[in-house]
Amino acid sequence: MFKLIRLDERLIHGQVAIKWSRHTGVDRIVCASDAAAANPVIQKSLMMAAPATCKTAIKSVDEVLKMMENPKAADHDILMLCQTPEDLLKLLENLTVKPEWVNVGNFGRVAAKKSDGTMRKTYAPNLYLYDEEKEALKKVLALGYKTIYQTTPEDTPETERASSDRTTSVREARSRCSSGDTMENRRRREPERHSLMF
Repeated sequence: MFKLIRLDERLIHGQVAIKWSRHTGVDRIVCASDAAAANPVIQKSLMMAAPATCKTAIKSVDEVLKMMENPKAADHDILMLCQTPEDLLKLLENLTVKPEWVNVGNFGRVAAKKSDGTMRKTYAPNLYLYDEEKEALKKVLALGYKTIYQTTPEDTPETERASSDRTTSVREARSRCSSGDTMENRRRREPERHSLMF
């Protein structure tokens, strides 16, 4: 049923429509997003971005959970996309059919900071989180799923480096990230990369 469950705030875009859909060989893309399901304009743009090879649905998390209870869902190869860590957590806590693994992809570039000036912290070149979002992802990890950080299929999954040498992988990741984005200016340096301890 599930070929991949991915956290990606943009849901369907080039990396998903071209790379991940082909890499996983799916015939269905399901966006589990309360925000997207409630916005017809976003739904239309996502449907336009979806690959012609996959039937696509954009539903709230509760609607997706009901869809996955349908026995017919088992007949399809599904790429599931979640827009927020909170949506991902709710989905994983309530699915009756469990995925083999979870992919953390792009998140945190949109909505750079809150109205009070609070900015997201950098955890990877394409992963930025507020504290409450980090807590949601930590709860995802606590569910016991194999969870990796990987932006594209060509990238090496974070957990592969972490399993062989966590200390070295963090040092290398910090080096890669030392000239990475901040949320105030996507090309300015941030002095420290925080660790989710995948």
